[in-house]
Amino acid sequence: MGGFLRSSLQQVFVFAALIAIYIFFMIFAPNFAQPNIALDIIQQSAYIGVMALGATFVIATGGIDLSSGTGMTLVAVMAGIFMAGDWLNLPTGLGIPLVIAFGAFMGLLNGLNISVLGLPPFIATLAMMMVARGLSLIISGASSITIANPQYKFIASGQIIPGVANAILIFAVLAVVAWVLLNKTLLGRYALAIGSNEEATRLSGVNVKLWKTLVYVTAGIFVAFGAILYSGRFGFVQPAEGVGFELNVIAAVVIGGTSLAGGRANIVGTVVGALIMETLKKGLQMMGIAQEWQLVVTGIVVLIAVFVDILRRKRATAV
Repeated sequence: MGGFLRSSLQQVFVFAALIAIYIFFMIFAPNFAQPNIALDIIQQSAYIGVMALGATFVIATGGIDLSSGTGMTLVAVMAGIFMAGDWLNLPTGLGIPLVIAFGAFMGLLNGLNISVLGLPPFIATLAMMMVARGLSLIISGASSITIANPQYKFIASGQIIPGVANAILIFAVLAVVAWVLLNKTLLGRYALAIGSNEEATRLSGVNVKLWKTLVYVTAGIFVAFGAILYSGRFGFVQPAEGVGFELNVIAAVVIGGTSLAGGRANIVGTVVGALIMETLKKGLQMMGIAQEWQLVVTGIVVLIAVFVDILRRKRATAV
């Protein structure tokens, strides 16, 4: 009961922070109060938010994934290889499953390196980050790939509901899927158990290596969806992009209340965390703040979120 109450209070606190930041920019940022800004923020945050949903499971185990940014770029490059007219030009119905499968394969490699080879998550995913970046440049010839497939672009930029981009709907649906996975399935239960006490979980008969690998496969699938939303929105892929995106992903998860120490995760908080990140970015841009100062503000917000997490863990331990 106490844990549920703390989780609820955390969600209220994070959501209140989002509202406060939004109101601040409505007052001080020119044109921020326009009705279309809110939808634009959600659409802009969709690809980072979707990847953050997957990263929530990884961080819940006490792990980390530094490969999500460049991994997203590599998956987007492969989407171009599968569906661009100058490459394989596969139909969308075949190309999309291949893209998702490729993301899952990347997650599988991360999971096997960590679970079977015993590499620290930081090192394993750092290596994958560099491999993904290199392969993106090699496969694409260091040139942008245009994906002119109208059906592919419609996935992210189309509007099944008039005035609402499909990327927003996909973000919402995947958030519900992630919530169910975390709270109603063995995947979520064991991810949290591993993060709380991996040795005790192993001694209780759980195949920790298997479930930890599945957690990284899940994260890879969400990275693939993020790649689809990102490349589908613009209709092209820049193979040199993606560096640094993983920091935004991790920041969204941490701001949302998932503990870096593992054992506690919050899907709703992750969604709000992604919105906070994009609201800060959008508001600071509209205030005319230089990009380097935007990074400073974002870094401070992340530090505050981590500090709050540390205080919360100390208080829980004391109790």
